[in-house]
Amino acid sequence: MKMSDVAKKANVSPATVSRVLRQPDLVNKKTREKVLKVVSELNYKPHMIASQFRTQETKTILVIVPDITRPFFSEVLRGIEHMALKHGYQVILGDTENNIEREKEYVELMYKKQADGVLLLTARMDSKSLKELSASFPMVLACEYVDELDIPTVSIDNISGARKLTEHLINVGHKKVAYISGPMNVILSRDRLRGFQQAMAQYDLPVDPSYIQEGDYEIESGYNQMVKLLALEDPPTAVFVFNDEMALGTIKAVQDHGLKVPEDIAVVGFDNLKMATIFSPRMTTIDQPKYEIGQRATNMLLTLMKGGSLEKKKIVLKDELIIRESCGYFQQKSVTKPVN
Repeated sequence: MKMSDVAKKANVSPATVSRVLRQPDLVNKKTREKVLKVVSELNYKPHMIASQFRTQETKTILVIVPDITRPFFSEVLRGIEHMALKHGYQVILGDTENNIEREKEYVELMYKKQADGVLLLTARMDSKSLKELSASFPMVLACEYVDELDIPTVSIDNISGARKLTEHLINVGHKKVAYISGPMNVILSRDRLRGFQQAMAQYDLPVDPSYIQEGDYEIESGYNQMVKLLALEDPPTAVFVFNDEMALGTIKAVQDHGLKVPEDIAVVGFDNLKMATIFSPRMTTIDQPKYEIGQRATNMLLTLMKGGSLEKKKIVLKDELIIRESCGYFQQKSVTKPVN
């Protein structure tokens, strides 16, 4: 079965069939539906290898993700794949398991011309390697960013989100607030720590160094770091946790020590995963537009792959504070912000 057979039966040109299969947005709806109906009836499958020789395109996007098991990335990936499929592209997924050498191995696929562009959901490589990659191929960074490089990026303002979350804890009465971070070699962990520290400083509240504990994203890590905080002579009354997964472990640790959330200790997370609403108490958190991050990043990459230019290289999407039961209303009072 050839493309010309499809075109003949649909009474359109082979070029129109090609556009329907590769750039459907360029074809009007009526023609598009007619061609797709014929494609389905004839069970037509484009000869992709021959197409690649003609166009020098693989019609494939490489997506590098640090940990496919994390629910946060699954929602971002869905946005990526939906946008890619809409424009006739397939997705190759590379799960690095937070291993920088694995990340470099996946990047080699670009140099072997097995994909037309790359979406990074992680930025563990050194700046020099990232700069070389972005200069050689269409590339977009989603979720994270690299300050010193002019790489197209889609993310939220993590400093602002963390500040907003911490300020909420302060405003319901908490003065002794701890922070359980992700790995501190990751910029998001440092940004959320900065936001936490800024909020505490704005209200003239001290930050005990022992109240800052470093985790590794996992539920078990949240549990273990909370155990350390509970062992302190003067434990915190509230804990801001880097992500919702670790926050679940934090809540479990509090409960296993015979305490209640939020009555004894308030806990807040970050990301607004579905699990944040399933467990009791339901979690206060920052909502990231995960699906939209994936969509917007893919759209930017498609523009670059087609030779276009971007109006904005840095897109910062809006986050939202979602207030639920896990932070409570400690002593039913607010802390007054100092007047400068």
